[in-house]
Amino acid sequence: MPLLLALDQGTSSSRALLFDAAGRQVAAAQRGFDPLFPHDGWVELEPETLWTTTLAAGREAIAKSGARPADIAAIGITNQRETTLVWDARSGKAVGNAIVWQDRRTAAHCQQIIEEGMEAELVDATGLLVDPYFSSTKLAWLLQDSELRARAEVGALKFGTVDSFLIWRLTKGARHATDATNASRTQLFDIGRQAWSGHLLDYFNVPAAMLPHVLDCADDFGTADAEWFGAPIPIRGVAGDQQAALIGQACFAPGQTKSTYGSGCFVVANTGSQRVYSRSRLLTTVAYRCRGEPTFAVEGSIFNAGVAIKWLRDKLRVINGAEETEAAARRTGGDTGGVFVVPAFTGLGAPHWDPEARGLITGLTLDSGRDQIVTATLQSIAYQTADLLAALANDDVHVTQVRVDGGMAANNWFCAFLADVLGLPVTRPFNTESTALGAGLLASVGAGLHHDLEAAADAWRIGASSQTFVPRASEQVRNGWLDAWHAAVRRAL
Repeated sequence: MPLLLALDQGTSSSRALLFDAAGRQVAAAQRGFDPLFPHDGWVELEPETLWTTTLAAGREAIAKSGARPADIAAIGITNQRETTLVWDARSGKAVGNAIVWQDRRTAAHCQQIIEEGMEAELVDATGLLVDPYFSSTKLAWLLQDSELRARAEVGALKFGTVDSFLIWRLTKGARHATDATNASRTQLFDIGRQAWSGHLLDYFNVPAAMLPHVLDCADDFGTADAEWFGAPIPIRGVAGDQQAALIGQACFAPGQTKSTYGSGCFVVANTGSQRVYSRSRLLTTVAYRCRGEPTFAVEGSIFNAGVAIKWLRDKLRVINGAEETEAAARRTGGDTGGVFVVPAFTGLGAPHWDPEARGLITGLTLDSGRDQIVTATLQSIAYQTADLLAALANDDVHVTQVRVDGGMAANNWFCAFLADVLGLPVTRPFNTESTALGAGLLASVGAGLHHDLEAAADAWRIGASSQTFVPRASEQVRNGWLDAWHAAVRRAL
């Protein structure tokens, strides 16, 4: 039976999962790493770390499975989005650290763009608001260096998001490619025309020669050289992590919605062939593209979710591991005594889009302790999710159920509280590895093992086994929570 290798390159780790043709997980491996914080609001990653940890995770997963590399039919790649890299076209060596999606260094440039009256045009072309989140201003910042710009102008440098960098390395420079989902997060890609925007390239002063070729999500991205995994393996599926999770949750019908809780939290609602122009300052993005036809989605982004739990562990040192948060919340019974945490460590995302906001803890009394702060941090992520769903409703995207995944979704208390805050059923799949599953599904379609994504999801029985948390809090209680939360957010803005 052929196998599929999913490479999931994230913000805090690189993971690899092997699936068989029936969608069963055969083996998995993970390599963690820490980001760099050179200045306030700056977040970077060392490019070689992204590459070596991805390679190591892939090799370990294959070794654990006992499979022959020649039995792997295809590779699927999913990755942290917007993170920006520039590398030498000959050597493949990056010219500096990767600027991570969370990075806020271009806030002043973004304010300048707004003052120049360009935001409406950018939203119309790309579906994205003006914010340091996206790749456009990150790349423009890098190209301020006169030496780099000179090299870029003559085609000596290549730009890409993490998927492109990995494809380049895996194929030993034979392919410089990305997929439509990752391209749609650069703020240089016209999602209506499904092509790079010459006008925006001129506006951001980006040489077209730097850009990767944009392919469908299930497509031919070249072949990983035999040196890396022991045999040449075709790369046949690519999608940004949040779109891959949407696919991995089988959200193929308009209105179907998933919320992923990783380093950040991302709520993505499928809108089908219809592109929604958000009134609520949400993002319109490419959900996936197959056979040249894009499916769109509306997305709300929370910059700090799982990273806030990491902060509790590494900086406040009030927990030793994420698994302790559930016990802390149960000890409080969900009552924080009026304590609220607003985890705006790198600004606030949707629907506020305030890069200058910073985190705070409010409502502290002499009775406040570790458990209250831990519980309030968990609750803050649920409250932010509720804000995103309210924004979706304002855009006439009405959600009746939320499918959750990611590391925090393993926390039963959090899932139950989320259902209470949303006033909606929250469904958690038996296999919460939705992002890797999405990459695997794309690879299976790209390799010709299944006709389309729906057929692949049916064959893999995605969603066949899940747990649903139903809301139990009254509307009055729910509204009281959210009113107090919004008061705390106003202090952080």
